[in-house]
Amino acid sequence: MKSLLKLEEATKFIFSYVLTLQLGFHWWSFWVWLIVPDLSILAYALNPRVGAVVYNIFHHQGLALAIALAGLFLQNPALKFAGLVLFGHSAMDRVLGYGLKYSDDFKNTHLGWIGKK
Repeated sequence: MKSLLKLEEATKFIFSYVLTLQLGFHWWSFWVWLIVPDLSILAYALNPRVGAVVYNIFHHQGLALAIALAGLFLQNPALKFAGLVLFGHSAMDRVLGYGLKYSDDFKNTHLGWIGKK
């Protein structure tokens, strides 16, 4: 089952990249912006609870789709692109085993613990 879920997330990742190309963005722009959502990790400098909330906002696939749909509705290419990058990034993270965070520890995710406990 775990492999099937990773395949599903990999498909979402590829889909988000292909959509950015279909929207007319340069092939490299997706890759340049792909790591930006991980800057949300800096919120962990405040404390784990705040870090988890901020991290989860930037890695929530529902919010990413809402941003992309807002861009579609408002005919705003930047919002469409931002939503697709956020969606693709969160899918990539889930393929790699990084999920949404619990507030007790960065390594505690909805997919299980990252690394050895």
